[in-house]
Amino acid sequence: MTRLVDTFEVAAAVRAAVELAGPDLGAVRIDSGDLAVVARQVRALLDELGAHKTRIVLTGDLDEYSIAALATAPVNGYGVGTALVTGSGAPTAALVYKLVARSREPGADARLEPVAKHSVGKPSRGGRKWAVRHLDEGGTAVTERVTVTPPDPSQPGRELLQPLVRRGEIVGRQTLEQARQRHRDSLAELPPFALQLSRGYPAIPTVMDADDHG
Repeated sequence: MTRLVDTFEVAAAVRAAVELAGPDLGAVRIDSGDLAVVARQVRALLDELGAHKTRIVLTGDLDEYSIAALATAPVNGYGVGTALVTGSGAPTAALVYKLVARSREPGADARLEPVAKHSVGKPSRGGRKWAVRHLDEGGTAVTERVTVTPPDPSQPGRELLQPLVRRGEIVGRQTLEQARQRHRDSLAELPPFALQLSRGYPAIPTVMDADDHG
C-alpha cells in the first residue's frame, strides 16, 4: 500500500499513515515541493517512527534529468507520467485538483471550513472561490479577479464559474456547437496581445483579493 503524504502537511500525513498502517507500511508518495529535501525529511521521520522498511516514491512531472538529479536522495522508486506519454514538443495542461473546503457534518447545507495545502511549489489558499473576468467599456478583458466572497452582480464583469453538476445531476450540459461558440466568444474578449504565442506569461492579469488568507 502506498500513501500520498504531501496533500496538506507532510509530517502529519506520514505520522497518520504509520499510525493507520503500522510500521510495515509499504510506501509513501511525495508529489510536490523540493523533492530531494522532502524525501530526506520523510526518510528521517519514517525511521524515527520505526517504519524502516517503508519505501519512498517520488512523482511530479519527472523526467530522466530530474531523476538523475535525485540520485543521492533516499528514494526507492519514481513515477513518470507526463514526460513518458508526451514529447517535449507536445504541450500538456498542468491542471491539478485542489480541495479548498470541507464540512465536518453531513448534509448539503453544512458549513464549509477552509482547507489549504502548505507545501513548497504547490501551495493553495483555503476557502471557496469565485472568479470574474472584468471587461472594459469596449468589451475587452482587462483582468480576472478571484475572490472569497460572491461577486457583486451590479459590477461589470462576467462570472467564470458555471455549475456543471449539482447534487449528482448534470446541469451544465452543452452541445458541441454551443461549446465551440462559448470558446469563440471567450477568445473574442481577449486583447490582441493576449493571443500572441509566448511562454510563461498570462494572457491577462489574474488578481487574488487581498483578504483571501485561507
